[in-house]
Amino acid sequence: MITDNPVCVTGASGFIAAHIVRELLSRGYKVKGTVRKNPWEYPFLLNLPGAHERLKLEKADLLEKGAFDKVISGCEYVLHTASPFEINVTDPQTDLVDPAVNGTENVLESCLKAGSVRRVVLTSSIAAITDEPENSKVYTEKDWNTMSSLDRNPYYYSKTLAERAAWDFIMHKKPGFDLVAINPPLVIGPSLGSSLNTSKLMIRDIMTGLYPAIMDMYWGFTDVRDVAKIHRLAMETETASGRYLCTAGTMHMRELVELIKSSGYTKYPLPKISLTGKAGTAVIKMLSFTKPRNIGKYIRTQVGRIMNCDVTKLKNDFGISFIPLNTSVIETVEDLRKWGHLKTV
Repeated sequence: MITDNPVCVTGASGFIAAHIVRELLSRGYKVKGTVRKNPWEYPFLLNLPGAHERLKLEKADLLEKGAFDKVISGCEYVLHTASPFEINVTDPQTDLVDPAVNGTENVLESCLKAGSVRRVVLTSSIAAITDEPENSKVYTEKDWNTMSSLDRNPYYYSKTLAERAAWDFIMHKKPGFDLVAINPPLVIGPSLGSSLNTSKLMIRDIMTGLYPAIMDMYWGFTDVRDVAKIHRLAMETETASGRYLCTAGTMHMRELVELIKSSGYTKYPLPKISLTGKAGTAVIKMLSFTKPRNIGKYIRTQVGRIMNCDVTKLKNDFGISFIPLNTSVIETVEDLRKWGHLKTV
C-alpha cells in the first residue's frame, strides 16, 4: 500500500469502477466511492471483502458543482470513472456530453480545492482515439478522435471532449497533481452487480438474434479485471504518465460466434448467414438506415474496419499480461446467464 489516505473512486457502482473498488480493497487501501443513490442501495459494494472496515460511499451528482469537495478532501489519489455509456440517446448534449465533460471538470475542480491530491487517473476510452479506424494504421496514444460530433457517434464525441477537457485543465491550471488516462475498448467479463453495461449488451444481442447476420465487424476487448488492475497500477507507478491504450485483442464477429457455439451455447439464435466482404458490407450499410439514428451511424463507421492498437507503452510501464479474450468472452456469457440477462436454454 502506498498511502494511508483514502483513494477516491467516482461512479463506484459502475461496471469498471466496482472492480476497481474491489481491487483497491484487496490491496489494503481505504476507499471513498461516489454513487448516485443512497449508499445502502449498493450491497454488492458494501459486502466486498474489506468494505466494512475500509469503504465509505458518498452520494454525489456529476453535474453539481462542489458535489465532490467533501469526498475528495484528504485523498491523495482520485480514480475518475463516472461517465455515461449509451449509443442511442435522445439528446446527446444533455445525455452524454454534459455529464462527461462537466462531470470531469467538476471532479478536477474538487481535486484542486482539496490540495491533497497527487494524481488523477481518468477512465477514458478508445473512443477518444478514433471513431472510424483505418485498417492499415496502427494506433498509439498520440492519436485523437477528430471526426465525432453530436450527430456522428455522440458517445465517442463525449469521451473525446471529456478527456480533452481534463488535459486542458492540467495545462492551464497547472494543479499540484498530475493526470493519467486509461483508454480501453469494449470492456467485458464478470459483473459484481446485477446491472447490464453496454459492452456486454452487445454480446447478449448477438446471442438473442438481434444481429441477423455475421458481418465484417471487429471488436476490441479487454477484461474488466485487467482494466481495474491497470487503474491501480497507473495510480501506484510513479513514472506513469500520459495516456495508455489497453486493448487485449480484437475479435471478428465470426470468431465470436464460433467461440460461443464451440463452448456449448448452440441453442441460442446466433446468426447463421454471412454478409461479409465488399458486397456484404454494402448491404449492411444499407440496412443500417433502418436502425435508430445513432446505432445506424455507429454501424456505418465500424463495419469492415479493424482497429489495430500498439499497447507497448502499457506493457513496458506496468508489466501486465492480459486475460485471454476467449476466457473473457465465455465468462461474460456465463455472467449474463447468472444475472438473468440471458435466458438459460
